[in-house]
Amino acid sequence: MRRVGAIVLAAGRSSRYRAAGGPEATKLVAELAGKPIVRRVAEAALASRASPVVVVVGHASDVVEGALAGLQTVIAFNADFASGIASSLRAGLRATPPEIAATLVLLGDMPNVEAGLIDRLIDAWEAAPGMLAVAPLQNGRRGNPVLLARAMFEKAMRLEGDEGARRLLAGLGAGQIVEIEAAGEDAAFDVDTPDDLEAAILHRAVDGHGGQGSI
Repeated sequence: MRRVGAIVLAAGRSSRYRAAGGPEATKLVAELAGKPIVRRVAEAALASRASPVVVVVGHASDVVEGALAGLQTVIAFNADFASGIASSLRAGLRATPPEIAATLVLLGDMPNVEAGLIDRLIDAWEAAPGMLAVAPLQNGRRGNPVLLARAMFEKAMRLEGDEGARRLLAGLGAGQIVEIEAAGEDAAFDVDTPDDLEAAILHRAVDGHGGQGSI
């Protein structure tokens, strides 16, 4: 069976979050149901079949790494984090072992994606040999995380600025990408502002979500 890894992008500056009054150095260490957001992401990736889990840090790397204490993740530092998400993707791919046949790209600010969705993306890729990518669909739009086959790594390494996996997927034809339905799996929700975080806290309170099971 081909091995699939995971990359958690957690190097960004959280500019919108801090500009809107967020007190933390980065939104990724803001707590949701008692855990830092980035820890929820990493724990969900670790609970899936993906291995290893590489976490790319940059801005406020000390507090982000502190939020991951005790987890079996591989830390990759992106010194060029201010240039945009593409540099973090490159750092994650460089830290990915050569035997990995594909990798999941997760965003560190998406606290509601569950490990089960990650595994469904892996299953879909394994069931469709030759496909270059797998993406979840929510309300007719592509969300995250996405799976990239190794054949896409070279193109990903050439991305610049704020170009991410979405740019790569846009260039694929119907016979190169698998899309799976992710209704109700929060494949589109991320935390950009303190209001987003408050909405996530209220959502969990109403629905009774408490423990780990989501990113």
